[in-house]
Amino acid sequence: MDFPSGPDLSPAALSEAAILLLQQLIATPSFSGEEAGTAQVLEAFLAQFQIPARRLLHNVWATNRHFSAAKPSLLLCSHHDTVRPNPGYTRDPFVPEIIDGKLYGLGSNDAGGCLISLAAAFVALYERSDLPFNLVFAGVAEEETSGKNGLERLLPELPPLSCGIIGEPTLLDLAVAEKGLLVLDCVAQGRAGHAAREEGENALYAALADIAWFRDFRFPRQSEWLGPVKMTVTVIETPNRAHNVVPDTCRFVVDVRLTDAYTPEEVLATIRANVGCSVTPRSTRLRASAIDREHPLVQAGLQLGKRLYGSPTTSDKALMPVSALKLGPGDSARSHTADEFIYLDEVRAGVAFYLDLLSRLPGL
Repeated sequence: MDFPSGPDLSPAALSEAAILLLQQLIATPSFSGEEAGTAQVLEAFLAQFQIPARRLLHNVWATNRHFSAAKPSLLLCSHHDTVRPNPGYTRDPFVPEIIDGKLYGLGSNDAGGCLISLAAAFVALYERSDLPFNLVFAGVAEEETSGKNGLERLLPELPPLSCGIIGEPTLLDLAVAEKGLLVLDCVAQGRAGHAAREEGENALYAALADIAWFRDFRFPRQSEWLGPVKMTVTVIETPNRAHNVVPDTCRFVVDVRLTDAYTPEEVLATIRANVGCSVTPRSTRLRASAIDREHPLVQAGLQLGKRLYGSPTTSDKALMPVSALKLGPGDSARSHTADEFIYLDEVRAGVAFYLDLLSRLPGL
């Protein structure tokens, strides 16, 4: 399908162009790490408006026409990769269907609606020379898997940033804080023996003591927006396949949802001081974050009547080296569900809201 072109950059016209873009994105499979097709779709969309796009791997980005190194820069960022379809799908996840005001398709809500609304707002403001800040638009890859070839890979190539908007479905409310994530691989050691005799040291029993600590411990500091650090043991296993062997090793996995009250390093130090098993984090990249309520982005959103909240889910906001606001059309509760959809009116409201928000910014 062709995108409309011409001088009409009104929010209404751009919303319809954005909806056409979202239909193309849905029809182009883009599992994490396999986003070449949707990257081309984004490049073509910007080209329709004579906007030169740059590409790094499967990340597509552009700056406003009157970019100036003397001005601060605001990043408008969302992702175009998707998870694999939920097994409960009753529709073809790659066929964009509009029924009763809903656009169905994989990635429509997470985060296609946010991505195309940000793209439309960027197009609307691309030619403005009077903005007190630069705009940098980025459609990035590998968000769903926290991969290293998405935003993290792109950031060094972008101009220096002052702040950002991360497009994720928030019902257009302002996610001023976001939990981070630590996944811990834990190993308790014992000594093998025969279960029929009093021999060996059962690594499973050693692990149980540590698992009980993870269950019961409470970090004393709590975040204003995110509450307490949450730790959940999610996997446990031993190497045994026979019932009569005392296990010499027990491995288990802990999912730790971080808050801005602690750094990942502080959380790790506390854990290691209290358990007997070895503890190895898979990564400390996905840090909790918060943006000050006095930040111009937050204040502009409050002027538009939006509420503030802390988000329990992790996004590319965790990778931002500067303050960022998570914000976008759609509902996080629909993400990764079967027969995913977004309301067309949510897209239209997203385009209008992003434009209103950016227009209210006196500076950064």
